[in-house]
Amino acid sequence: MSRYRPPSAPSTPIITQDGFAILEQEQAAIWKKRREVTAALSAAAAEGDRSENAEYIYRKKELREIDRRVRYLQKRLASLKVVRALPTDQSKIFFGAFVELEDGDGCRKSLRIVGPDEIDSAKNWISIDSLMAKALLKASVGDEVVVSAPNGETRYFVEEIRYQE
Repeated sequence: MSRYRPPSAPSTPIITQDGFAILEQEQAAIWKKRREVTAALSAAAAEGDRSENAEYIYRKKELREIDRRVRYLQKRLASLKVVRALPTDQSKIFFGAFVELEDGDGCRKSLRIVGPDEIDSAKNWISIDSLMAKALLKASVGDEVVVSAPNGETRYFVEEIRYQE
């Protein structure tokens, strides 16, 4: 059995202003952390035999992970388009919308449609690339939306749309 996995589909390169600022802050913080790890790595390397030096091995691994994230952030930040303006028709669901939904059982659900780099399940922020967001796009208050997922279809009614928190 092989370990080959096909490459994932490219994610939509849009982001909110707040999300872009958070990624920039992460990039600045990760460069500071990289300097600290590099200093610790050189101190561990100075201790002698590197093949049995757990501190050296750990710091090398940590440095690789940091470098991987730095490369990703540099490429991703350069390709992102920051959405600054609100949509002209705020009665429909578009990128950045806060949406209140109700299912057939009367259970309410609040969510926000954001870019793939801003997903936060604790805040109920979903990616614009998700099945739910794709089904919701361009819907208005009072519309019935059918979300087709691998585990079946779910119907929601759009109760409220707003663009400010």
